[in-house]
Amino acid sequence: MTHNLKTLLGPFAAAALLAASPAIAQDDYPSRPITNVVVWSAGGGTDTVNRLIMAEMEKAFDGATINTVNRTGGVGGSNGMSYVFGQPSDGYTLVGLSESVVTAAVQGGWDQRIDVWDIFIVGGSPDLISVTANSEYETLDDLITAAKDNPGSIRAGASAAGSIHHLNLLALENGADVEFNYIPYDGSAPAQNAAVAGEVQLVVTSLAEQQQLIQAGRLRPLAMLTPDGFTLDGIGDIPSAFDSFPDLAEYLPISQAIGFGVKADAPDEVKAALTEAFEVAMDSDAIKEFGRNNYYTLSGATGEESKKIFNNLEALFAWTLWDLDAATVNPEDLGIPKP
Repeated sequence: MTHNLKTLLGPFAAAALLAASPAIAQDDYPSRPITNVVVWSAGGGTDTVNRLIMAEMEKAFDGATINTVNRTGGVGGSNGMSYVFGQPSDGYTLVGLSESVVTAAVQGGWDQRIDVWDIFIVGGSPDLISVTANSEYETLDDLITAAKDNPGSIRAGASAAGSIHHLNLLALENGADVEFNYIPYDGSAPAQNAAVAGEVQLVVTSLAEQQQLIQAGRLRPLAMLTPDGFTLDGIGDIPSAFDSFPDLAEYLPISQAIGFGVKADAPDEVKAALTEAFEVAMDSDAIKEFGRNNYYTLSGATGEESKKIFNNLEALFAWTLWDLDAATVNPEDLGIPKP
């Protein structure tokens, strides 16, 4: 099934209808400025999303000040998380994060589970598999057939071992019962550049990251690594990999989850105020336009829903890194269950 952007964005806007007013009453919270500490560098996807959602939440709080700063370093965002975790549990210091922070503990960055945060998920851009524009592979079926005929011979680019894009590649291998020659890169951009140059024959990154190269005719999209296909402006329908390989449902989707968190032991009234402001912000024109323009699937998950999402991501990332000998701490020692 193929959905357009309006279909993807629509369901999440409904959550904001719970808010009775576009402005949140200020009784005790917030009575002073809030600081949101983004664990990744300025200008990146997590930083951009956090600055946008905080600007909209300021309006929902009727003008309360929310300052967004960056505190990078460590592993898996550990420096920023450690700083915020050391602050009082009063809701005045938030942490801007993404799904990648779930690797911090198994990489020795800190000793906490992801459930020390209550997380608010704005969304993320879905992953897809693409090939070089002049590739001999016209469809995903063509690629998988060739990979089965010559296991390990087709070079596949993605960011570093244990990244979300690498995990999506592993899931594709498992779900389609094939083996690629995985080539790790420092990030999505160099992996995509390698595919354009022909250094690798396929690449797995997000639609937001690939879309300009696809529209410029430098990459050819084969399939979305999500249950539904996608309609890309100027290109048309990109099918779902699930259409040809339904066994992928056992391993996918593994989705980006960008947003922010508050310490889990913050007062309930603080969490309630943040939740109400977040829901209003998610229903704003600015957030919806960002989703449309940047090929983001908006989420709006909070509370138990977002906790379940991040617990699952933590288990998947942690044990994958351990199995790849890329973790320094055994997930079992941290109480992280196997996925």
